[in-house]
Amino acid sequence: MGKAEKKTKALKKKVRKLKARVADLEAAATAPKGPLVSPLAPAFPDLPAIDGIRFATAEAGIKTQGRTDVMLAEIAPGASVAGVFTTSATRSAAVRDCQAKLDARAASGGWAILVNSGNANAFTGAAGADSVNAICQAASQALGLPASRVLTASTGVIGQPLPHDRVTAVLDRLTATLDADGMATAARAIMTTDTFPKGCVRVAKIGGVPVTVAGIAKGSGMIAPDMATMLSYVFTDATISDRALQTMVRDLTKTTFNAITVDSDTSTSDSLVVAATNAADHPEIKSARSDEGAAFRAVLAEVLRDLAIQIVMDGEGATKLVEVRVTGAANVLDARRVASAIANSPLVKTAIAGEDPNWGRVVMAVGKSGARADRDLLRISFGDILVAENGQQAESYTEDAGAAYMTRDRILLHVDLGLGEAEDRMWTCDMTYRYIEINADYRS
Repeated sequence: MGKAEKKTKALKKKVRKLKARVADLEAAATAPKGPLVSPLAPAFPDLPAIDGIRFATAEAGIKTQGRTDVMLAEIAPGASVAGVFTTSATRSAAVRDCQAKLDARAASGGWAILVNSGNANAFTGAAGADSVNAICQAASQALGLPASRVLTASTGVIGQPLPHDRVTAVLDRLTATLDADGMATAARAIMTTDTFPKGCVRVAKIGGVPVTVAGIAKGSGMIAPDMATMLSYVFTDATISDRALQTMVRDLTKTTFNAITVDSDTSTSDSLVVAATNAADHPEIKSARSDEGAAFRAVLAEVLRDLAIQIVMDGEGATKLVEVRVTGAANVLDARRVASAIANSPLVKTAIAGEDPNWGRVVMAVGKSGARADRDLLRISFGDILVAENGQQAESYTEDAGAAYMTRDRILLHVDLGLGEAEDRMWTCDMTYRYIEINADYRS
């Protein structure tokens, strides 16, 4: 193909993209207002009842009328509970309260989780803590358990006082409608800019006894490791000690919720809580090193990873799920540095949105990461397509092959640094015009 033909082909490609963009804008202008469901949305699973857990939801009108925006989960006495939360310096009053309660584990009895969407109750000064206390006291009276056993979470707009009276006003309705089969409706009540509810369930045998692990999550924007911005609640009938459960949850967060990013922004409200009712009749798991512990850890990891990836699949405006795999790093820290630099790069993410196989942007991200790298040892692949090696474009690579690969809705960017044995994975999504539209109008 001559230079003139290549130039003509490139121009035609740009014209096609511009026409497609015009069509998208025209469709958006005439379409009914409201969230567009992500094209990556999976089918919502049939979430089973977990022995010892009941759910309820209500419309409190915290931000939007006509939708459920409060979720209550009641956990029976004797359960083990673990949690991991954002370490943001501006984390919300609810996060700080949950951290203190799980550290102290005062009193005894059951637990309750109360979540509202529409308002984050973050950066609201002393009023934020007052709101948390008011909600916990009201829930304590309604459920007949100590306020120190009530965990709350709030998600939504930052910097606006939470109208907590709207939450407390629906507590009687919530307690009266608690239902073991209500996990699916709970998943919908905690959504904010999410376009689909997120749920996952797995069943495994622990010591020969069937054990169920099921969870829900919310998250779409303001997603970056530490923990990614999200709320997630996982429930199981497994029999496990508090200490063993906390250790597993903390460790598994590193490769699940701390390995996703949508826009590199860390939320003030990230919360992951896992509750085990200890109802399953198998020997108590006291360590992940036991056979039973290893089996439970594996199934818990599957659920956490699935929920984390669903959050990326619902990234604001996302049309493509991107896995960034880094191998051959000198150490684990360098592997994460490279994976994070690529996954968080606006240039990489916008190129993927435009289906442009611009591998030079991956080279850029590796170089800026701060990790040890050698130009002549670096190998870059799009899926099974070798793109670059030996310090230059691979001889076997063609632009047409790269462009064809970028039309997929699942993309793998693989970088091998050629320096060692360490590796890491992160998941992200493309960044489209829709991301700007969502966030430009978020408060209005």
